Amino acid sequence: QVQLVESGGGLVQAGGSLRLSCAASGRTSRLFNTGWFRQAPGEERTFVAAISPSGGSTYYTDSVKGRFTISRDNAKNTVYLQMNSLKPEDTAVYYCAIQSYGGRYDDAGRYNYWGRGTQVTVSS
Repeated sequence: QVQLVESGGGLVQAGGSLRLSCAASGRTSRLFNTGWFRQAPGEERTFVAAISPSGGSTYYTDSVKGRFTISRDNAKNTVYLQMNSLKPEDTAVYYCAIQSYGGRYDDAGRYNYWGRGTQVTVSS
């Protein structure tokens, strides 16, 4: 089993920044991509960003390219999501997730372990 704990969410004004963290514990070896997803009230959970196990490959949804950066520190078993130039439409609960077997990085169904989420609210 793998446990994921997100942190770093909060309330920020438009144009501001936040850094989310996703700390993994348990059986963390032989895992695949780590992804960030978000879910706004009344909407489906959508892909935000993902990173390969080595950190050598990163992926982003178009709406966050150039504003968000995903990174990882494998010594700390932690993945980060640096969010800059935040917009009100970025408001959502942000979840991190890990794949056990690989697959499309933007497909929530291919992720096996999920955190409980952290709320990000961007005021206008």
